[in-house]
Amino acid sequence: MPITLRQLEIFIAVAETAQVTKASKKLFVTQSAVSMALAELENQLGGSLFDRHGRSLLLNARGRYLLPLAKDITCQVSNIETIMSERNDTLEGHIDIVASTTLGNYILPYLVGAFRRVHPRVYINLLVFNTGYAEKLILDGQMDIGFVEGPLSKNKELRVHPWFQDELVILVGATDPLAHNDVFDVKRDIKDRKWILREKGSGTDAIFREKMKEYFQDISVVMEMGHPEAIKRAVEAGAGIACLSALCICREVENGWLKSLQVEGIDMKRQLQIISRIDKEISDAHAEFLNFCDVMSTCNDESVCLSSPWKLQSMLARHSSQKKQESV
Repeated sequence: MPITLRQLEIFIAVAETAQVTKASKKLFVTQSAVSMALAELENQLGGSLFDRHGRSLLLNARGRYLLPLAKDITCQVSNIETIMSERNDTLEGHIDIVASTTLGNYILPYLVGAFRRVHPRVYINLLVFNTGYAEKLILDGQMDIGFVEGPLSKNKELRVHPWFQDELVILVGATDPLAHNDVFDVKRDIKDRKWILREKGSGTDAIFREKMKEYFQDISVVMEMGHPEAIKRAVEAGAGIACLSALCICREVENGWLKSLQVEGIDMKRQLQIISRIDKEISDAHAEFLNFCDVMSTCNDESVCLSSPWKLQSMLARHSSQKKQESV
């Protein structure tokens, strides 16, 4: 019996989540279907791919060898589907997009790249600024669509549409004593720390100050920086700790360069939003791109972290499959 694409997709999901339960939620299938597909794949390949540790499944040497091959195969299949769909695509147009820093650097480039592969005749211009300036460009009519993470004004000319939720986490260096903890206890851990913050005017800084307002007098700010990449490098160098979006630290955490800690006792989630002028005409290209971006609205905590284009391709495939099932 030949190996199927579905078996490889299930194997990848289990490898990334380390649990059958989480993999089934990620793929919108039953736990029994995941277990059966995994057992069949291991049987066909003549041996186990995971080591069982309690409820967790961790890749063994055979599984680690298979994982990049499986990802390459599923990605190539996705590429074939995309290329063939392009032959009949007639959508044309121009979209001017502005995004605040986190979304513009860590989410939108992947979405724009994937969208352009499906609709190569649509030209997209993407600018990245903080939330306040992004809103200004939208209200001035200089940009068509905005993707923002920070607080907005109550301007009646602004159309605001909720997108998906993000979470701010505490970021510490791999050798920091806090890296041994699972969570950040505000009352215990906030004092006597050197803090590196985003610049004033950024969405991340505004949300952080609002969430931590009861404890902000205990925060010792040693520097402010205008970009998450600069902050991450400073934290790696031991200059202090920081609070950033979980969206922008995926690669560093996955590689063990930095440790992220959820804040205990405070809801650090924030609503990300799509904005446009209320009198702005929505073209077919705009509408199609917004529909394409809807994939992020279906994210759960396990899938929102886009550390590679492949993860987005996997999300798009699952989203398309779910849409088809809902339309049946």
